[in-house]
Amino acid sequence: MTRVPDAPAPKVTTKIVVPGAHSMVSLLGSRDELLAVIEKALSSDVHVRGNEITITGAAADNALAETLFSQLLALLDAGQTLTGDAVERTVAMLSTAGTRDTPADVLSLAVLAGRGRTIRPKTANQKRYVEAIDDNTITFGIGPAGTGKTYLAMAKAVQALQAKQVKRIILTRPAVEAGERLGFLPGTLFEKIDPYLRPLYDALHDMLDPETIPKLMAAGTIEVAPLAYMRGRAQPVDTLVLTPEGARPIGELEVGDLVVGSDGQPTPVLGVYPQGRKPVFRVTAQDGARTLACGEHLWQVRTAADRRRGRAGRVLQTQEMVGNLRAAHARRYELPVVAPVQMVPSEVPMDPYALGLLLGDGCITGRTTPSFSTRDPELAQALEEALPDIELVRKGEGDYTLRHVGYHRGGLLTANPVTEVLRALELDGTRSTTKSVPPCYLVNAVDVRLAVLQGLLDTDGGPVVQRGRTCRVQYTTCSDQLRDDVVWLVRSLGGVAYVRTRPAEGRKPGFAAGRPVPHRSDAHVLDIRLPAGVEPFRLARKKALYNAAGGGRPTRFIDSIEPAGEAECVCISVGAQDSLYVTEDFLVTHNTLNDAFIILDEAQNTTAEQMKMFLTRLGFGSKIVVTGDVTQVDLPGGAVSGLRVVRRILDGVEDVHFAELAASDVVRHRLVGRIVEAYAQYDAELESLKGPQRSPGRRDDAKRKL
Repeated sequence: MTRVPDAPAPKVTTKIVVPGAHSMVSLLGSRDELLAVIEKALSSDVHVRGNEITITGAAADNALAETLFSQLLALLDAGQTLTGDAVERTVAMLSTAGTRDTPADVLSLAVLAGRGRTIRPKTANQKRYVEAIDDNTITFGIGPAGTGKTYLAMAKAVQALQAKQVKRIILTRPAVEAGERLGFLPGTLFEKIDPYLRPLYDALHDMLDPETIPKLMAAGTIEVAPLAYMRGRAQPVDTLVLTPEGARPIGELEVGDLVVGSDGQPTPVLGVYPQGRKPVFRVTAQDGARTLACGEHLWQVRTAADRRRGRAGRVLQTQEMVGNLRAAHARRYELPVVAPVQMVPSEVPMDPYALGLLLGDGCITGRTTPSFSTRDPELAQALEEALPDIELVRKGEGDYTLRHVGYHRGGLLTANPVTEVLRALELDGTRSTTKSVPPCYLVNAVDVRLAVLQGLLDTDGGPVVQRGRTCRVQYTTCSDQLRDDVVWLVRSLGGVAYVRTRPAEGRKPGFAAGRPVPHRSDAHVLDIRLPAGVEPFRLARKKALYNAAGGGRPTRFIDSIEPAGEAECVCISVGAQDSLYVTEDFLVTHNTLNDAFIILDEAQNTTAEQMKMFLTRLGFGSKIVVTGDVTQVDLPGGAVSGLRVVRRILDGVEDVHFAELAASDVVRHRLVGRIVEAYAQYDAELESLKGPQRSPGRRDDAKRKL
């Protein structure tokens, strides 16, 4: 039976009148160049006479042609100049089923304008990719080469910087390509990594004035570095980091451990990344606090200009501040001061305020019954109330003995409970030069630490009032260890302490009972500032004087940054919202990127661990774009691409978007798209040959045919 072919669809004629506001040359091109592209793309016949276009063909084909001309006119209305590429892309979008964006909407969206050109998406997928960057904190752009993934992300980054939505741009790439290793490449480190980063530099030069790029990079506003340097913000492995249970070397921390954030609360460690040996600097604050960090380590700082303009501050690298620490002889960079630190509470054998009083004005040598000296009956009463089974017996003016009430209880002699506790705390037998605060009081709840400090300040401290200035607290001790312990207590409560020492040698003798008394020990004088809400005194007269003048605000400024050789370093990331954690001497430091637009290019060449490290660098007010092509993985040894792994982990997570681009979104030479499609077809055919139903010989024959 012979099949009769279907009758051709009847032809219809459609006419379009182009409004007089448009030039036919703009629509059809010089010498009808665009008209030739249109005729090649359409099945209908197109005839032009004057400003009237006649379309002849099947009804469906005419509808496509009519829609095409209406979209081209809409692009002209938007002020665009039509090109052959724009016409072809308009036809491609109209021919694609399920496209919700009109070509005019796609091709008229301006991402960035500058240097005489406007950067726009050229396909519907590119438009959705750009919109995803706006709508999400982390966006993954996945697709073949030439689809504009990196270029559009770079344009969005420059746009965000110019609009002051971010303060810096971070551009990074994994330095792993075609199995090459940096250490075996010739030249300096810059010469080794430059080829890997060159595409990022080229994109920058397309979007910014080339003369401004070196200035922005020198100021740290734009940073271009290989991925390994993204985690290079490190400290030496033996640097102490504060945890809720005390200080620990940073090199001992593991993922899941808790450290202390700038708000004084525990925050988890999200990542630990060994860095090898690196040059380090010693960063010292004006109150003597110091720590070590590498040149790329980050610090949250605030300048006088930030304070005047009401800004929260900025994030700078250590090396950015070297040689720039003064402004008109004043210290330039103010560091944040930690809030009162919340440590793990524990039971203590003696009331902490009573312990502070005894460390200040108590005699605890162990040779006699413990005693206490004060001319403030209020302190004697407070001490007696804080110690059960103890009464203070007055022996002279201001001298008291701590007598055990049950000394002869039941006809048996019992030990003085204060003496027993002092022995347990290893304080029995200490003198003014050897006293200290036991560790169980230093690492404890806020109320315990504050009570000890109040006891010390009520006895050996006092408010210092100066006209026109807020009140500070001064404390004096002859014990080196007690000096350090008081500094620890003050800093752990959100304060600062300045220490100076008055040597005994050469000092003018004091007087007691009218006779000179030489100084036998150096005296350490501490000037203390505590935050609002932290009351340094319980003694009524001192408390009233302090509150009348006001306590002011503790401040910390960077005083010096000096090279300190090299050290084995490690980098951590923490879960705090502001990305801050507390290191040595209660210095608040930073290890994540805030207010930054961060682009990771060629992400298919990251390992799963590198991808995790990079994503956990995300700071407050930042945005991340990750681009890559999972079909071009150059990782050596068959390592799994981190870009493949992260999709399985984060797909469906709120505020994370995966944008897919295809061969139809290639915006380079038209042949690139065809090459990508051909390779995709080749890979699909190879994949189909890996099934168990085919023998190896037959599979090899098929490969040879391919």
